[in-house]
Amino acid sequence: MTLPPLPADARVLAVDVGGTTLKAEVLDGRSQVLATGVEPTPLGDDALGAVSRLGSRLIDQVEAQGHGPVSRAGLALPGIVDRASGVGVFSANVGWRDLEFGPPLERSWNMPVLVDHDVTIAGWAEWKVGAAQRCDDMFFVGLGTGVAASIVAGGHLLRGGLTQAGELGHVVVRPGGALCGCGNRGCLEAICSASSIARTYASASGRQVDSAADVVSALDDDPVAAHVWDEALSALADGLLNVVNLLSPRIIVLGGGLAGAGDALVKPLSEKMTARARFVPVPDIVCGTFGAQAAVMGAGLLALRGAAED
Repeated sequence: MTLPPLPADARVLAVDVGGTTLKAEVLDGRSQVLATGVEPTPLGDDALGAVSRLGSRLIDQVEAQGHGPVSRAGLALPGIVDRASGVGVFSANVGWRDLEFGPPLERSWNMPVLVDHDVTIAGWAEWKVGAAQRCDDMFFVGLGTGVAASIVAGGHLLRGGLTQAGELGHVVVRPGGALCGCGNRGCLEAICSASSIARTYASASGRQVDSAADVVSALDDDPVAAHVWDEALSALADGLLNVVNLLSPRIIVLGGGLAGAGDALVKPLSEKMTARARFVPVPDIVCGTFGAQAAVMGAGLLALRGAAED
């Protein structure tokens, strides 16, 4: 679905269905946040009801505060997404298959709902208004519950042919390695996603942690944390070096929750890639402007602009 851009005084609902958390905001035409909400993401088909209720609550809140009506929504979904029909085709992390989002949410919220892939529009947002502005060759990596990418080449957002482009997380970098949610072994997502890092640390140390952020905070004092982190970044460096050799982007932007590690992520990752590079130079590697909010920002821009286009 493609719609005309909205005027500057419009208000839109933006929702990011993350593998762990639902994030939603109501934005005005200047991308100023009028209301926000966060909830855990239920597994399977229950995600649809949770999205509907969260969005309705924020719409009612904004309208009750006198900001005026919300006229359109943007929805960012993980996994394989059918944008045209508004269907979540498959998500290994959340556990749905062929779950219809667009039409039921349009009925629930009484407004048009534009649906897109979460990491694609997260990278699109970083390209248009974030860390990669004015750069027409960019590679964005979303490092959260899963791992995926958004690709801009020659000033064009690449969508893919048979299905969507950017499934970096399911590139095998350690054959025979850890089991991935997709059923394969040694995928990048099974090693260096935030959820995998926390899970690997718990298995190696015998200590449960709430998130990968706990592993990062222990790097200076915990040799197990340092080893798990080093292995994850080595796998990520191998995966991204293949990207550099194939696409030669001018910049790599790191997003998602794991990008909150900042220099503890960027510096060793860049060093590992530089040590491995032979033919194509390693580009600048930076953390995104929007961090873990990139997909919800992308969903808001999608609603405001009517389409995620070049």
